[in-house]
Amino acid sequence: MKLVTRAALGWPASAAPIQTSTLGTKVHYEGTPVSTRLLDDHAECLAEWKAIRKSHLANTKENYSDIAYNYGACPHGYLLEGRGIGHRTGANGNQPLNIAHYAICGLVGDSGLVQPTDAMLGAIRDGIELLRAHGAGTQIKGHRDGYATECPGGPLYAWVGKGAPRPAGTGGTATPAPAYEPFPGAAFFLKDGTPALGKSSPIFTAMGKRLVAKGFGRYYAVGPGPKLGQADVNAYEAFQRSLGYTGTAAKWAPGPASWSVLKVPNV
Repeated sequence: MKLVTRAALGWPASAAPIQTSTLGTKVHYEGTPVSTRLLDDHAECLAEWKAIRKSHLANTKENYSDIAYNYGACPHGYLLEGRGIGHRTGANGNQPLNIAHYAICGLVGDSGLVQPTDAMLGAIRDGIELLRAHGAGTQIKGHRDGYATECPGGPLYAWVGKGAPRPAGTGGTATPAPAYEPFPGAAFFLKDGTPALGKSSPIFTAMGKRLVAKGFGRYYAVGPGPKLGQADVNAYEAFQRSLGYTGTAAKWAPGPASWSVLKVPNV
């Protein structure tokens, strides 16, 4: 998997509504002309993805909180982070449809660049499998399934109709994405509605080390350990404030969205 993160794009954490599971994923295209320059220059792909987000944020009618898609996929096989894991999409047409499926957009359109490359299809599969690993169901549909639209265009929809098979040569040889600890649920961090201080788990050690790496080591008198302590709570709350959370939203316990940003390694 070749993942371009929000951080690499210069974007802050997504402000989109939190949602940790769906029935599956819907595939989209841009539905407008897309330049064939994307085929020759990956920088053009990144510029295109940033332009989509800019246009969505400027759309006062839809009032988007972020780029509408969870991920994008470019002709060079890069998976481009949009809203990402743990956030409801804004792309499927209405709130019930958005709740039902995540959304991945292939960077092809209705003219110019219309045919997805095998590398793009492989990146879409990467995104589907990544979302499945974090709570998405097994369904793979096109945007037009359940909504009156031409999206995701003829070529992508034909591929979806075949079950969205991974093209040969697009899996197993690319650099794998790091393995992160799945969000264990808010209840894991609590006891009787308050921080579960004294609870022991290697997850707390890994979490604390990531908080230190993110710049929140000042809360620890000694290094992070397996027992949840007040230092862990204070550091995590500070981390959530750094993401833009305020008030009770910044308080303990961790949530799936901030957890996905922290990227705690598997223990």
